[in-house]
Amino acid sequence: MTSDEGQDKNFLLVTCHSSLVTVFPMSRDNILFALVGIGFGLFFGFAFVMYANQRAVVNAPANTRAAAPAETDEAAPTDEQSSLAHGEQQRMQGMAQEVNKRARDNPQDYDAQMAAGKLNYEAHNYDDALGFYTKANQLRPNEVDPIIQLGNVNYDAGRYEAAEKWYTAALAKEPDNINVRTDLGLTFFLRQPPDYDRAIAEYRHSLERNPQHEPTLQNLIVALTKKGDKEEARAMFKKLQTINPNNPVLAQLQADLQ
Repeated sequence: MTSDEGQDKNFLLVTCHSSLVTVFPMSRDNILFALVGIGFGLFFGFAFVMYANQRAVVNAPANTRAAAPAETDEAAPTDEQSSLAHGEQQRMQGMAQEVNKRARDNPQDYDAQMAAGKLNYEAHNYDDALGFYTKANQLRPNEVDPIIQLGNVNYDAGRYEAAEKWYTAALAKEPDNINVRTDLGLTFFLRQPPDYDRAIAEYRHSLERNPQHEPTLQNLIVALTKKGDKEEARAMFKKLQTINPNNPVLAQLQADLQ
């Protein structure tokens, strides 16, 4: 969800998108893929700092902005910084286009499809990411990584029914993958209308394999609370509190149970 209301409603949930690391042979092409990934990380980090500085000025109390105009001027990006960000963006876009072109020019290259899929996923180009991951899945249908990533991309794009399909396929290959099963539960919780019973069932499956899996416990508490089963939600809350008394959302979870 993109609205403030949607964010407020779901900020207690924890996604468990698997961080699968694929080791590629370091050919010239794969070195390029690695450099592009690093470059995108640096660029997005720089862009975030610039954005945060601007937001800090805009969102500061009115009396603070009036009393300290010098600080406001200092926080604003300089022409040199803006030019640097624009130049870096253009450079990374050019490299990304090359990675995409290599993947399209080499449709039988599994590694190229996965690299382009990852790059577009991180840039929120979901349709392109789905295309590359789908091709990778076709090339190696027994590999679970592209299947999970197809679930993750659809999930982040808000296509929860499609994400359910891919997560279910991944679990057919890795039934003990707690992260995938918990994210499968989230697809039922977040869809409209939500299916709290099915979400809770998937969370229970995850906890059967790891009773102390903190993200699953947290999501289970939210689902039980939404369903109105506050007695069990309180029991799960006490368990979560024992596992991690420093969990930052404990106070809000407890408030919702009052």
